[in-house]
Parts: sequence; C-alpha cells; structure tokens
Amino acid sequence: MSSIRPEELDDRLDRGAAPFVLDIRPHSDYQRTAIDGSHNVPVYHDLRGGDDAALRAHLNEIPRGEDVVVVCKMGVVAKRATSVLDAAGYDAATLAGGISGWKGYQNDSVGYKIRSLIWDLKSAV
Repeated sequence: MSSIRPEELDDRLDRGAAPFVLDIRPHSDYQRTAIDGSHNVPVYHDLRGGDDAALRAHLNEIPRGEDVVVVCKMGVVAKRATSVLDAAGYDAATLAGGISGWKGYQNDSVGYKIRSLIWDLKSAV
C-alpha cells in the first residue's frame, strides 16, 4: 500500500496532474476544511468500525483509470480505504498525515516540518 506526502500531492495539483482526491471524512468535517477539487464520500465511521462494504457501495463514484489519493483526519482510516480500493483494482494511495498533515504543510507548521523529517529518515532506512 502506498502513500503520498502533502508536498507531493500539492506539486501534482499545481502541475495539472491531479489525482482523484477522495476525502472519506464525515461531511461536516469536509465542509470545514477540504483540499480544493476533492470529492467527499463520508464513510470514515463505517471504515473505522470495520465496515468495508460502505466504501465498496460508493465505488461507482470513483473513476477507474485515475490515480486516487484517500484523505481522512490523520491518515489511519484512509489506509483501510486505500486497501479496499487496491483490492478493487484502483491505483490508490493514502495522504500521509491526512488533512491534519495537509493543513500543517499549507501552514508550514513546525509540527509538519518535524513529521516530514521523520518521514525522510524512515525512507532513508
């Protein structure tokens, strides 16, 4: 299962190579903060509770043949969604750090810089 870092997603969005960004958070959370151009399929609580069928019921809303980036709050539940999508034949990745990581990246926060350094160290090993 793959992941994509916020700066990588931002670069792809800027270059016009935008993947289909699937935000699985509850609709109320999505309305407060969302990545421009993303699509909301609010199955977060179902997936968190182990109900993969909730996402599978929405597969017709996710285009085939496009890269898909899955977003949740912190990236944990998005990993489960990414796994479901991979099993269904999609080329899916989880947004590392979720919307929290995205906001940290956008704000250039110290927390995000530390998280990014940890990701760099893990990938170097």
